[in-house]
Amino acid sequence: MEFLQKIKPRRYQEEIFKTCLKKNCLVVLPTGLGKTLIALMLTVEKMKEFPGNKVLFLAPTKPLCEQHQEYFKKNLPELFGSIELFTGAVDSKKRKKVWDTGDIIFSTPQCIANDLKKGLYTLSEVCLLVEDEAHRCVKNYDYNFVAQRFKEESNGRIIGLTASPGSDPKKIKEICKNLSIEEVELRTRDSHDVKEYIQKLEFEKRELELSKDILEVRNILKIIFDEYTDELKLKNFLFGPANKINLIELQKKLGSQISRNFSHPSSYFAISHVAQAIKISHALELIETQTLEGFQKYLKNIFNQAEKRQSKGVVKLAKREDFNLAYSKTNFLIEKGEEHPKVKEIIKVVRDERKKKENPKIIIFTQFRDTANLISNNLNKLEGVKSKIFVGQRKLEGSGLSQKEQKKIIKDFSDGKTNVICATSIGEEGLDIPEVDSVVFYEPVSSAIRSIQRRGRTGRLSNGKLIILITKGTKDEFSYYASLSREKKMQKSIEKIKEELNAPKKEGQKRLTW
Repeated sequence: MEFLQKIKPRRYQEEIFKTCLKKNCLVVLPTGLGKTLIALMLTVEKMKEFPGNKVLFLAPTKPLCEQHQEYFKKNLPELFGSIELFTGAVDSKKRKKVWDTGDIIFSTPQCIANDLKKGLYTLSEVCLLVEDEAHRCVKNYDYNFVAQRFKEESNGRIIGLTASPGSDPKKIKEICKNLSIEEVELRTRDSHDVKEYIQKLEFEKRELELSKDILEVRNILKIIFDEYTDELKLKNFLFGPANKINLIELQKKLGSQISRNFSHPSSYFAISHVAQAIKISHALELIETQTLEGFQKYLKNIFNQAEKRQSKGVVKLAKREDFNLAYSKTNFLIEKGEEHPKVKEIIKVVRDERKKKENPKIIIFTQFRDTANLISNNLNKLEGVKSKIFVGQRKLEGSGLSQKEQKKIIKDFSDGKTNVICATSIGEEGLDIPEVDSVVFYEPVSSAIRSIQRRGRTGRLSNGKLIILITKGTKDEFSYYASLSREKKMQKSIEKIKEELNAPKKEGQKRLTW
């Protein structure tokens, strides 16, 4: 490829590229193994094959679009073509002008979908459509609308890129159908043609036990939770395990029945019980897997709701002696300086990593903002540690980080001004976070997609380390094993779909089409 003199593709990238030239392809490749280069190679080839046509590269967020655009600009000569970025901030008339003159266009799917619905332009001149983070290509997401219009208006190639499409075979088939996929190219860290390019990834599972005092508080809440759910089962509202997912489903069902006046009088009792059981279930998750401080804050919030009389159920819950006992015991523990054992373990992890290497870069992933805040504040008390939280935007509450602030944190991390990032799920997907020495999961995640994305942040260019913290006897254990199982299932599901796509046709039978 004469246009790509600065880059030498790896063997597996060359193989995947060859497949993508011939067929609409779903490329499943772990974070950091070069999906964007494959898209760049295809762009060069398709624009040589169809001079004057366009390439449309979609990504779910503006920072991701900017990142891909910068990569293309860095690796393509200026004379190759006009490389443009579409955002909702640009007036639609200007967007139409940019569309008419642009050669390679980077955009969020929402922006293109809105323009197509308004009839500003068509996709007839697009020879290649790339959809990054293609695991989102399900249900009513705008990726599907754009892909459908592309199939109607162009004979061009479609490529989906993802670190993991998930473990559900139905969902993987839905993604393939929506993108008219003809071939799936899957690679993992263990693939024979990938192994030579990746570094050693050391793995540690650290199991921790809750203190006797924390267990006491947890057990009080467990009794309250069982009381609510046992009554729901006794009155034939709740069937199956009493977990958060089933309770939320029951809440939706009851809410729908009440809104349509199809409910039985006892449904009002049930919906109140379900609401309080969900609250207690969340409180249990916080005390078992997160921090005492975050748990205390959540209980305070329940008392505030009761004061405002937001519902009869929450007023009853706040009046319960056992609930108040759990709250007062928590306050006492915090005053005593007690915290969840994971908080102490995180401090130990960072100290240990700093003994091994002078200024290691560490990312700590956690589910909740409150946890990220507490960890970061504690780590900043350590000598030589400069920690920042990395969370998404939250316009309604005025908290969170703007895209500009997020970019600044990543740049500071890259430049060494920050050496520990405490991130929520925003740090998992796609963002160009530089190579890190260690990744810590504050809690395991049951999703195969999220687990693969989190750990893909380390062990790329140099040896990496992955540490997962697990509180024994809690949801953490289930999440850890569920994630392992779902990853295996994902690989089997993809292999099966590959076989179906490539199965030789019998006489009179069409090859698999979606």
